[in-house]
Formats: sequence, C-alpha cells, structure tokens
Amino acid sequence: MNIKRVGIDLAKLVFQVHGVDCQDKVVLRKQLRRNQLLSFFATLPPCLIGMEACGGAHHWARELQKQGHTVKLIAPQFVKPYVKSNKNDANDAEAICEAVGRPSMRFVTIKTVTQQDLQAIHRIRSELVRQRTAKANQIRGLLSEYGLVVGRHLHTLRRALPDLLEDAENGLSFDFRALLDDLWKDLITFDERVAEMDKKVHALAHSVPAAKRLLSIPGIGPINATAIVCAVGDGKQFKRGRDMAAWLGLTPKQHSSGGKDRLLGISKRGDTYLRTLLIHGARSALKAIDKKTDPRSQWLQNLCGRRHKNVAAVALANKNARIAWALLTKETDYLPVGKPA
Repeated sequence: MNIKRVGIDLAKLVFQVHGVDCQDKVVLRKQLRRNQLLSFFATLPPCLIGMEACGGAHHWARELQKQGHTVKLIAPQFVKPYVKSNKNDANDAEAICEAVGRPSMRFVTIKTVTQQDLQAIHRIRSELVRQRTAKANQIRGLLSEYGLVVGRHLHTLRRALPDLLEDAENGLSFDFRALLDDLWKDLITFDERVAEMDKKVHALAHSVPAAKRLLSIPGIGPINATAIVCAVGDGKQFKRGRDMAAWLGLTPKQHSSGGKDRLLGISKRGDTYLRTLLIHGARSALKAIDKKTDPRSQWLQNLCGRRHKNVAAVALANKNARIAWALLTKETDYLPVGKPA
C-alpha cells in the first residue's frame, strides 16, 4: 500500500487506523488489537503517523519512531473541528489523519522516558498532598462536632492533636479518641510519604543537568525545576520565551475585534500544575526583595508599589518562564542583570 499519512485513534484494547495516499485517497481503514499495532506498522514503509496526545500516546510514539515512522501528537481540542458527523472510532481516526496533515497544525512534543519518570513523581506527590489535605480537613470537621476548633494550618493541627488526645477534660469519648488516634497516624503516614517524594525530587533536581541549571533562578526551586523539565524538555518546541509563557497561560487573554485591541487577565491555558508552581515560587521570591538593590528586585519593588502583589507575582512567574526557556534552549547558566559575565 502506498500510504502517505496515517491517523490512529488510541484506546486500551482496540485501535482504529485510517490511512491515505499521496492523493489523499483513503487506502486504509482497519481495527487493530493492542498486540497487533506494532507488528502491523512494522510491515509498512515509513510514513507520517498522527495521534491524539492522550494516555499512552508518548509510549506508542516512541515505539513507532523506532520503526522509522514520523510520529506527531496533537492536542485533542485541535482534532475536534475535523470530526465529521457523529463521534466514533472511525471518524476520530479520520479526523486525526486530516489534522496531522495541516501545515499550520500545532503538535505536542514527545516525552522521553526520563521526562515521564519525573512526571510520575510529581503526579504521585501532588495526589499525596491532596489526600493529606483531605485527611486534615476531615479531622478538623470531626473535632468541630465535639466543640473543638483547630487552626487551618497543618503545623497547627499537628501540634494540637497530641494535646487533644491526652486531655481527659475536653469531652472526647473513649471510642472517638481511638478513631482520632488512627486519623493522626494516617496524617503522619501522608507526611512521611510526601517527605519521601520531596527527597526524590531534590535528588533529581541536582542530578539532571537541565533542572540543576534552573535552580539558580530566584523563585524556582527543586519542585519547579523538575516540573519544568518534565513538561517542556529542552524547550526547543517554542520559538521564543513568550511562546512558552503563553503556553503556560501567563500572558494576557486577547479579545480584539474591528481593529480595537482588548487585553484581559491571564489566559490560564496550558499546564495548570506548572503555572501554579511558578506563581507560588514567584510569591516566595517577592518576600525577599525589600532588602535587595539589584535591578530585578528594584523592578519588582516598583511594580508592587503600582500594582497588587498578585499581579507582581504573575509578572515574575512570566519572567521566570522566559528565563527558563532561554537556559534550556541555549544550555547556559543563569546570569543576573548587572553581574559581569
């Protein structure tokens, strides 16, 4: 078969394949089981393969690249306009095949195994933090039913629990004290698991050269640095630093028409997790600018004097994203403004 372009609709067990030739004539419509996919494409000459960037897509992309094919991943929202009529696997595969051939289409960079390892650590840590927060809220809610109110900070709850368990005059029954002791142990377990993940992140941040390079930027720590590396890689998929900041949703959302430009707040597109980390890191950096006299700190001091600190935090997160892009693409170290090279 003279196949030029193929679209694959990924699934867990059954994959739908749609292929066209050089004249864009349909020459392939086929369903493949999971264990048949690689063997089938091994028999085809090298061609362009498109897939949606969904679960397992990066794995299949790497495997198909090993066979000599050119693989491109597309964000699902960019495939949707090409779906004809009703949604089904065959129409989805055809839409992917059509979308991957568009010259102006935007593609998702294929992640390496190292990037996915970093991403797995971040996903696990994020879920553990969420579960720990839920457990702390559950403890506070149960205590409030007995007329005991504890502050909302985790360190306040950790200090209060031993005293509450030991205090025989606070009105807690014997049965509830046993339950509260179990909840306290659960909270300690979550603390230990999060600390374990933090150790792994710290170790990787100082062992991966790209992440280690990012640590020198004020407002970017081990968690931010490894998150940027696992999400962006070498950053060469972006033409400039502003493109990366826009991808993270840190640039103004535009609503312009009739030659009248109108800029709104930040777009909040892209990776929510990474954008949140960058903004929180920027907030931490803002706390240390009062006693500094370097150009960067002076710019932030003037900005905080004119605008709200949240606006300054987003502006600094935007700047840090652009600096991170420059360090990743040029493989250079961070050099503060005014410091001689």
